[in-house]
Amino acid sequence: MQKRFGFWLLVLGFWGMVGQGAFAEKSLLIFAGAASRPPTEEVAQAFESKTGIKVDLVFGGSGYVLSQMLLSRRGDLYFPGSSDYMELAKRKGAVLPETERIVAYLVPAIIVRKGNPKGIHSLKDLLRPGLRIAIANPEGVCVGAYAVEIVEKNLSPAEKAAFRRNLVNYTGSCAKTVAAVSLGAVDAVLGWRVFAYWDPKRLEVIPLKPEEIIRVGYLPIAVSRFTRHRPLAEAFIKFLLSSEGKAIFRRYHYFMSEEEAFAWIGARKPVGGAYKVPEEWLGGGLP
Repeated sequence: MQKRFGFWLLVLGFWGMVGQGAFAEKSLLIFAGAASRPPTEEVAQAFESKTGIKVDLVFGGSGYVLSQMLLSRRGDLYFPGSSDYMELAKRKGAVLPETERIVAYLVPAIIVRKGNPKGIHSLKDLLRPGLRIAIANPEGVCVGAYAVEIVEKNLSPAEKAAFRRNLVNYTGSCAKTVAAVSLGAVDAVLGWRVFAYWDPKRLEVIPLKPEEIIRVGYLPIAVSRFTRHRPLAEAFIKFLLSSEGKAIFRRYHYFMSEEEAFAWIGARKPVGGAYKVPEEWLGGGLP
C-alpha cells in the first residue's frame, strides 16, 4: 500500500512539474499607471509564486502607458490610475470593456515632508510666497488632472495665479510625484492620499476639506484587446480582487470601497468621471 501511494505521489509530482513548465512558457504584460505601483508589484510577485507565470509590469503616467500599448500593439492588461484613462482606452478600442473591474479607490490630498516643516495645513496655504509646489503633468498623468480640477474649482483667479507662481515642476508619473517631495525637491505636492504611505518615514498627509474634494478616483483594470493569453489575464484580475490581493492593497492604505473613501473624507462625493483640463495647463508649459 505504501509503495502504491508513493508511486502516485511521484506521478502527480511529475505532471505538476510538466504543467508548471508549460505555464512558465507564458507570461503576462501589464501596462499600468504608477498610482498602484507598490501594491501591484507585490500582487504580481505573489501571482508569479502561486502560478509560475511571469508578470512583466510597465509603469508610468496612465496616458503615456496607454500610448505605449497602442503603438506596440502588445500587452495583456491595462491598469490605469483613474477612470478617465480607462474611458479613453475604451473609446480607442484598446481594451475589452466587459472585462473591466474596479480594484481600489483614491482620494486627493496634500502630501508634505514628515513633521510638516513648512506648516502647510490647507489648500490655501499652498499660495504662500516662496513655497515650492509640484503636481503631476495633467496631460498624461491622471492625478495631475485631479489637482488642476481642485485648483480651478476652489480658488479665485488671483489665488490660482498665486498657486501657479509656486508651481515649480510637472512630474511624469505618480512615482516621480512622490519622489519630488520625498527627496526635498519641493515642499508639497497635490496628489493622492496614498502617496504618503509609499514612504511613511519621510511623508505625511494633509487632508483637503470635504468641500474642496471634487470627486473620488478609482483604479480600474481590463484585459487588453492585444492579449494572446486572455484566460491568464482574467485569472490575474481574479487574483487581484481576491482576499489576498485586496489585503496587499490595504497594507498601503488604499480604500477598497466607496464607503471607506467617503468615511475618510467626511462626505459623499461623485466617483470616477472625467475632467477636461483647461488649455493653459497643457503643453508641458509651467507658468
